[in-house]
Amino acid sequence: MNKTAQTEFQRLFLIESLPEPLTHASSHLQIFDNYIENTRMRLRLMRDPSTKEWTRILQQRFAIDDGDQAVTKLAEIHLNDAEYAAFERFRGREIRKNRYFHEFDRMVWAFDCYLGEPRGLNIAKIDLESREQLADLTPPPFALIEITGDPFFAGENLVTKNYAEIRAEVERIGSQVRPVSETPYE
Repeated sequence: MNKTAQTEFQRLFLIESLPEPLTHASSHLQIFDNYIENTRMRLRLMRDPSTKEWTRILQQRFAIDDGDQAVTKLAEIHLNDAEYAAFERFRGREIRKNRYFHEFDRMVWAFDCYLGEPRGLNIAKIDLESREQLADLTPPPFALIEITGDPFFAGENLVTKNYAEIRAEVERIGSQVRPVSETPYE
C-alpha cells in the first residue's frame, strides 16, 4: 500500500442544483479531469477564475477495500508546465466540471456541476475525518440520492457516458432507492 497517499472519507449525493445562496456565478474552480485509460490515474488541470491561476496534478485514487468506496487513498504529484506537457498525450478522456464550496451545518461541502456531455449532473461531496463521521452524517436537505460507492458515478466511468445514459441511470436508481433522509449509511 502507498503510505504517502492520504486517506479520504467521503460521501456523495446527487443534487438537483446548487443550494442557496450559491449560484453558477458564485466563486468556484474549473476542473478538467483526463482519465488515463486502464489505470487508476488522472491528470487534473484546475483553474481559479478569480485569480486566473492554473494548477496541474497527476492523481491516483483507489479504494482501500473494494467493498467500501467511501474510504479511498489519494496520491498526488503537482506538476509544472513542462511535466504536464509530457503527460498531454493522455488527454482526450476528459470530463469538465465547476466546483463550488459552501458551509452547511458547520461542514464545508463541495458541489460539482458537470459541463459538456454530462451537463445537468450535479453532485454534492463531503470529506470527513473518520469512518464514524461517515456513519453519523445526516444527509442535508439538498441531497436527493446517495451515490457513495456507486461505480456508475465514478469519474473514470462518467467520462465514457453521454447525457441519455446518465439520465437513465439517475431515473433507474431514483425509482429503486428510498430518499436519503430515510437511508442510514451503515
